[in-house]
Amino acid sequence: MPHPMFHELGPPGIRLFASQDAFAEQFPGENDFIEFKQGVSANKVADAVVAFSNSGGGVIFLGIDNRGIAVGTDIRGEALGRVHRIIGNVRNPGRYELYEVQVLDRNVLAVSVRQRQSGFAQNADGRVLVRKGPMNTALFGDDLSRLIMSRSALRYELTPLPKTRFSEADPALVEAVCDAMGWDRSTAASRFVEAGLVDAGQNGPMTVAGVLFLTRRPSSHLGKAHVEVFRYRAGSQAYDQRVEMAGPVNEQIEMAARTVLNDLGSDVVVRGLHRYELPRIPEQVLREALANAVAHRAYDIDRQAVKVEIHPDYVSIRSPGGLPEPVTIANMRHQNSPRNVAVIRLLRAFGLAEDAGLGIDVMEDTMDQALLERPIFDADASHVSVRLGLGSTVTPEERAWVSALQAAGSIQAPDRLLLVHAARGEALTNSKARKLLDVDSTHARASLQRLRAAGLLIQHGHKGGATYFLDRSIGAHMAHPLSPDEIADHVLTMVSQRGRITNETVRGQIGVDRTEAGGILSRLVNAGKLSRHGQRRGTYYTLPDNRQKLPGF
Repeated sequence: MPHPMFHELGPPGIRLFASQDAFAEQFPGENDFIEFKQGVSANKVADAVVAFSNSGGGVIFLGIDNRGIAVGTDIRGEALGRVHRIIGNVRNPGRYELYEVQVLDRNVLAVSVRQRQSGFAQNADGRVLVRKGPMNTALFGDDLSRLIMSRSALRYELTPLPKTRFSEADPALVEAVCDAMGWDRSTAASRFVEAGLVDAGQNGPMTVAGVLFLTRRPSSHLGKAHVEVFRYRAGSQAYDQRVEMAGPVNEQIEMAARTVLNDLGSDVVVRGLHRYELPRIPEQVLREALANAVAHRAYDIDRQAVKVEIHPDYVSIRSPGGLPEPVTIANMRHQNSPRNVAVIRLLRAFGLAEDAGLGIDVMEDTMDQALLERPIFDADASHVSVRLGLGSTVTPEERAWVSALQAAGSIQAPDRLLLVHAARGEALTNSKARKLLDVDSTHARASLQRLRAAGLLIQHGHKGGATYFLDRSIGAHMAHPLSPDEIADHVLTMVSQRGRITNETVRGQIGVDRTEAGGILSRLVNAGKLSRHGQRRGTYYTLPDNRQKLPGF
């Protein structure tokens, strides 16, 4: 009977405790489902992962000697990263989770590996192993053939669709794919076959991947192979707008991103004579989330579309199909396994997706740099979703302020959050910087010293006792609302530059509503600084005839 996997005990990241006797009673020795490793040998760990993946699953304990005694191992960030890399070198491993176990005062790492549901795992050198008792055994001949036959699975994206032909592909879309891939037109037909878009033959049928890129309406062949965008207003359970993106998949991503970004708009902040438009979600993040949903969805689930929901405080993107093995929510920054290899390759060629394994990193890092909430990922057996929050603990004014400093070359992206907290009056230490930035002591010190060198922070004390405060001389430059006199000067400058302005001009430049803009203009007219012309919506404003334009305009 299989030993319960650790993933059945709770989510990854929990810390388990046991005495040596309790551990020995639960895990008396190596067997079909348990392996002990005193060290972290890359080859031996990889062998065990392959064998457990191809058998019934199992747990590898790192930091336990062959007698079952805890000797301990490193479980800090870099050590965990090395384990992820070792498993990443395995071809098609089963899903896995990492758990920290403390046996007495020794740290042990448990690698819980699940059995693959389809396909089979191989070591980097091509060996296929299974678990037989306490041994990882390589398969050859008939035994290997039987495993492959029982576990093989055709990639659905390469399935030919008999009712289609390459000659029926849209010529403009064929041209677009050739341009994106850099294919010579004289050999294009064979290149489409090599890329998995067309089945073999002079005029073979298009594959699932081919239909997605080479037809104007993939859904006519593949069910709901499109993206749907729904908008929900505050307090409503029903959507008030639905838009369907039905073109080839690369255009679906473009149209869906444009629809969402146009609906969200930007946070507008005016600082001095500068107007900042801060995207509520960075375009790169939204495109990558959409590309992931389109590239990794299960196209054999043909009754569900990729669903995008716009809510007042978040945007969610939900894709049919669970995570492909060995990817889990816990390890998705370290592992990647594209379900549709041909699709993701073409999306990269169109510039719509990052290189393998970088998409999640780019999304999280870009949101961090924009001082916005990190994406939240979720998955079950039939769906994968990502939630992009529209809120932040950092105000738009603070974001505009640090953006201006970064554009001026005063700070680097990792320093932004530290400067915001300093501007709020907080005292910064190396310990606090580590927690805020989630970095080690060396990187925290580097950020603090960069801000000090730029003249933005003042250091008190030395070494371990050093504390950093915002330099008071720059406090006045925080992104506070403009004073009435500053607004008046800003409006008069605009008139000098443009010759005339309207209520709409003021709204667009200062970020106020129609009533506030009207009040600003009326006060300037009453003060004799502007002249009003026309009526109602045709009203515009100029400098009085006796006023000269400002020098230089």
